[in-house]
Amino acid sequence: MKQLLFTLLINTLLLSCEDVIQVDLETAETRMVIDASLNWEKGTNGNMQQIKLSLTAPFFDDNIPPATGAIVTVTDTNNNTFNFIEDGTTGIYNNNMFIPVINGEYTLSIIYENDRYLATETLKPVTPIEFIEQKNDGGFAGDEIEIKAFYTDPKDIENFYLFEFRKPALNTINLEVYDDEFTDGNQIFAFYSDENLSSGDLLEIISYGISSRTYNYLNILLQQTDNESGDPFEAQPATVRGNCINVTNPNNYPLGYFRVSETHIFSYVVD
Repeated sequence: MKQLLFTLLINTLLLSCEDVIQVDLETAETRMVIDASLNWEKGTNGNMQQIKLSLTAPFFDDNIPPATGAIVTVTDTNNNTFNFIEDGTTGIYNNNMFIPVINGEYTLSIIYENDRYLATETLKPVTPIEFIEQKNDGGFAGDEIEIKAFYTDPKDIENFYLFEFRKPALNTINLEVYDDEFTDGNQIFAFYSDENLSSGDLLEIISYGISSRTYNYLNILLQQTDNESGDPFEAQPATVRGNCINVTNPNNYPLGYFRVSETHIFSYVVD
């Protein structure tokens, strides 16, 4: 009986020490979020393109509200205008007549709730991934699989690259950006390491040609969202603004980016 009473007393004390902490977060003005990445995969005509528009939401909200009812167009240097039509009220806008041209300049226009957003970008080419090298004893502990995706950088041309390493089975994505400041004209590689990779896993490696401005934007963004910081509530040093501007009300600036790239996809099964 004494032991039972002692156990009940300890449990009561432990339960009484549990406090519910209500985290009060500051609320900010709702902003447009623009996900406008137009990608032309090598070997395709690139006519099918998609732009996603949404609105910022409080941190603990489960749902991200779509920006519905917008007028979305992309215009090229030949005065071709491509209308992006919304799929219902999803905030997803599609076009099936896009014409990609290497080094062509494209201007995105979005009209939403009396505000007009503009962005201009150039479609950058990309050199194809040539082959993959795999190392099975990588990392500090020697228990990580390391992947090197080799490609040859064009000589005497300033190039910038975005690499996406995607594991379809787990729906995970790792992003890396590179420039050719010290590797111009050489065969080089993009690097990926993952202790959770196993033999037989499918890995999709996608390379994108990007502009210098896109490289700088993504480089800062990736540094600020480094998942090794250890603090899920860590505040970013500053808001990273993309290349989209609100010409109607500059103070109500959007988040996100407009990018136009040639891409190359390399599928690899881990040995």
